[in-house]
Amino acid sequence: MNKERVKHLIEVFRNYSFEGEGINRIAYTNVETAAKHHFMRLCMAQGMTVRMDAIGNVIARKDGLMDGLPSIAMGSHLDSVYDGGLFDGLVGVIGGLEVVTSLNEQGIITNHPIEIIVFACEESSRFGVSTIGSKVMTNQLSAKELLSLKDCNEISFEDALSSQNLSIEKIDEVVRNKSELKAFIELHIEQGPILEKEQLEIGVVTSIAAPVRYQIKVIGEAAHSGTTPMEYRKDALAAASEIVLKIESLGIKESVYSTVATVGVLSIKPGGMNIIPGEALLQVDIRGIDMESRNRVTEELIETIFLLKNQRNVEIEIIKLSEEQSVPLDEYYIDLLLMLAEKNNFKVKKMSSGAGHDVMNMAKLFKSAMIFIPSKYGISHNPKEYTCIQEIMKGIALMKDFLLAVDKE
Repeated sequence: MNKERVKHLIEVFRNYSFEGEGINRIAYTNVETAAKHHFMRLCMAQGMTVRMDAIGNVIARKDGLMDGLPSIAMGSHLDSVYDGGLFDGLVGVIGGLEVVTSLNEQGIITNHPIEIIVFACEESSRFGVSTIGSKVMTNQLSAKELLSLKDCNEISFEDALSSQNLSIEKIDEVVRNKSELKAFIELHIEQGPILEKEQLEIGVVTSIAAPVRYQIKVIGEAAHSGTTPMEYRKDALAAASEIVLKIESLGIKESVYSTVATVGVLSIKPGGMNIIPGEALLQVDIRGIDMESRNRVTEELIETIFLLKNQRNVEIEIIKLSEEQSVPLDEYYIDLLLMLAEKNNFKVKKMSSGAGHDVMNMAKLFKSAMIFIPSKYGISHNPKEYTCIQEIMKGIALMKDFLLAVDKE
């Protein structure tokens, strides 16, 4: 394993970004496609065959001694959020390449073929839907659903694909058969503070938390702030503020079950200093591993909304935007990773993931596992995101050990 080679590649991919404070490698843009093509060239240099499917997933394959066997796959993503960090997704992609390069240097040919998958559009930043590439690959997202998507510039998903010489008409060909992969593993930065705070080196992920998302519109009455007495107001923002605080308190109450609740968007109309807000729009993200806990948050939120409508004389509409179920990862592979980590004397713990990842879709079709490595101060989706090279190399080493162990089974 070569630390300097990995460091160099991380810096190379830093340059594949639009201008901005952080990394701007947005899905289905020329710069993201250029990054994928560069990665494809790196894989070909290691004797891998490469292809890009109709949705934009890159699949690099190294033949095994027995090519009739299913592949063992590693993967993550190269696209970023707006002004994101350098390590999110990239570590898992470069990590897979380093494993293959190291095996080549040692003259090791595995029994099973090896794949590295770079998933398309993992981030929801552009189209509001996350993990598109892995969802299509595992037959969880149809062309019909994708045709309705547009970005903030009103560019349709279909046009974005077409701009990168991809075709929505061929995405049925992206779907893979359950027999094609023996195992899938994703290496990723934690994007949270737990490993660093507990002075641990490796997190073995047991399950991926599932979000339920709502849009809440509070409709009051816009009026002059100077001439409308307090007792006659229908202040949409004041009502929305109570909802925000209630969501926070519900998240705190259910945090013992690792449930979290967030209001990520709050906008008001008309938006003048001397105008009582007549409308407030909130977007709410509630997620967790324990579905009963998550449901309690939802039930109490709806109860609060019902009471507020009467107490404040406003109308409140609530729309469910999406709902997903938590995804457990393979128990045998969890135990295998724990054993291999302890064999390497890594400080390790089992943990759930609060963020979504491509592995959650792959796990619905293939036996899957995930490795976390620490994030400095728990910061991610931010230009300050950082994971030191020593921690990255430990994650890559564990992924290599996992691949070799699974190959021998």
